[in-house]
Amino acid sequence: MNSALARPALRSLLLALSAALAAPLTAQAPGDAPIDLAQVANLVGAPRGRELAGDALEAEAQRVSSVLRCPVCQGLSVADSPSTMATHMRQQVRELVAAGFSEDQVLSYFEASYGEFVRLQPPLRGINWLVWLAPVAGLALGLGIVVWVLRGATATGRTPGAAPAATASPAAPVSERDPLPEDPALAQAVLRVRAVAYGWPGGRRPEAR
Repeated sequence: MNSALARPALRSLLLALSAALAAPLTAQAPGDAPIDLAQVANLVGAPRGRELAGDALEAEAQRVSSVLRCPVCQGLSVADSPSTMATHMRQQVRELVAAGFSEDQVLSYFEASYGEFVRLQPPLRGINWLVWLAPVAGLALGLGIVVWVLRGATATGRTPGAAPAATASPAAPVSERDPLPEDPALAQAVLRVRAVAYGWPGGRRPEAR
């Protein structure tokens, strides 16, 4: 009889302990409690903007959330991510913007927790200059190579044209001691070619006639 009475009491005790253990975890879930604005001010300084509300607040919070990277997503901003963490971060961004913290202060606050990775656009400082300058340097190098190749091709294209001009000069030596072919038709053809190539009347050197 005593055992039958003890079972409901034991079950009630276990349920109470489970609820007591779960309550702190639920209360401490990120984003459930309002953000500590004093702690934020100690970290990034006093708010440098103006307090916002209504549509202006929603628009600015959306804009700032769009330049924050979701820590648990692949390349998604906090504004676009459906994750629970991104939802909490959006709420924190909204609270900070409403209190007058600027975009740079909000980004610095999250950077202190998640590192520079949390910024979708790395700031222009230190080694980050390479991230911004590398595409420009690569484009300039590619254009330089194209110009160099085109100039080389143009110079190569002009070189063969100079040789025929020198060869076609009337002063080019041609041996008149070489006899003409015995075939009269072929000999006439040779003379015509000489007349065209060297400008000789009748296909013979003027002083040789």
